[in-house]
Amino acid sequence: MDKKLLAMLACPVCKGDLKLNREKTELICYQDAMAFPIREGIPVMLATEARTLSTDERLDKR
Repeated sequence: MDKKLLAMLACPVCKGDLKLNREKTELICYQDAMAFPIREGIPVMLATEARTLSTDERLDKR
């Protein structure tokens, strides 16, 4: 994902920062414990499409 695009994106729920998880191709919001998928290089920034982070993922803020 382009670093310029990542810098412009914010969580649609809390407007907070997102972290890129390259392994799972997701954008992570640790404040809301949500992971937004990236499909075919396009971030899907819909809360209804996001998955909830597990407890272990919430604690692993790399």
